[in-house]
Amino acid sequence: MTYNTILFDLDGTLTDPKVGILNSVKYALQKMNKAIPFESELLKFIGPPIQQSFSEVCQFNEKEVLNAVRFYREYFSQNGMIENNVYDGIRELLSDLQKENKRLYVATSKPTVFATKILSHFQLDEFFIQIVGSELDGTRIDKGEIIEYIFEKNNDLSKEDSVMVGDRLHDIKGAKIANIDAIGITYGYGSELELIDAGANAIINNVEQLKKMLLNELKIMA
Repeated sequence: MTYNTILFDLDGTLTDPKVGILNSVKYALQKMNKAIPFESELLKFIGPPIQQSFSEVCQFNEKEVLNAVRFYREYFSQNGMIENNVYDGIRELLSDLQKENKRLYVATSKPTVFATKILSHFQLDEFFIQIVGSELDGTRIDKGEIIEYIFEKNNDLSKEDSVMVGDRLHDIKGAKIANIDAIGITYGYGSELELIDAGANAIINNVEQLKKMLLNELKIMA
């Protein structure tokens, strides 16, 4: 399959946000005088909407979630955004795809304003036609909604030659809701089993492999 429109997740796919996200979560919990979970639990915050993670990982009620998100963003907007690293090979991947006239988008559960600042900071924004995330008020946080929004705003795109690339089940399930293919990558924060169970069309283990597949030089089906 030749994909001409490629949607990328941000956290765990383009960049490794571990330090910034975990520090932001710890800051929020400290401000609320809550116990800080083990790192294995904190890692669950990478990928899903932050509201969902505070609810599921910390078992917070609605009011606590609102407070936790407010404190999280207090730290994240000042420090957490740039406590982040671009995965090796991503810049070259995006450059090569752009040279082949691929249409590139970002579809992330992170608020659009933060995603845009992060990509601008790392000078990756130039590769993307549009960066779409959630709203700060908590709306449009579902990955399926985010993907559908991109197609609604760019009605010249065809779903038949489009694919979502991401590292968590939310990316894969969101793609399926939007009726496009999905590539699961294992160098991020989701397991291969998680991605397969979610219905990924292909599983990719590293950035070089991903580049070869998106340039139609390699076919690896799950």
